[in-house]
Amino acid sequence: MTELICITCPRGCHLTVDEENGYTVTGNSCKRGEIYGVNEIKNPVRVITSTVRTDSVTHPRCPVKTNGAIPKGKMFEAMALLDDVELKTPVDAGEVVIANLFDTGIDFVTCKAVE
Repeated sequence: MTELICITCPRGCHLTVDEENGYTVTGNSCKRGEIYGVNEIKNPVRVITSTVRTDSVTHPRCPVKTNGAIPKGKMFEAMALLDDVELKTPVDAGEVVIANLFDTGIDFVTCKAVE
């Protein structure tokens, strides 16, 4: 059995996932908690937020995030890819910074326009 705290909503339900009995989830207040509990054990994923360098003097960093969740085990590798990125301004919000991370179809995209 694995104990988790659900992060799907602000309620923060304390879940118990029984892997030996068909990934039965208890402690959830809603169906989303049950789905989260099973997925967190079978295939945990995360959305990553960070920043990258720009060539702007007034805004030397630009916020970025993945536009979907990637496998949790790839988080540090994905963050390392951002170390070598320097955006040329101007930058629009939603621009793809790194496309198709690890063949997942998920991209790093900018979160803010930078002049």
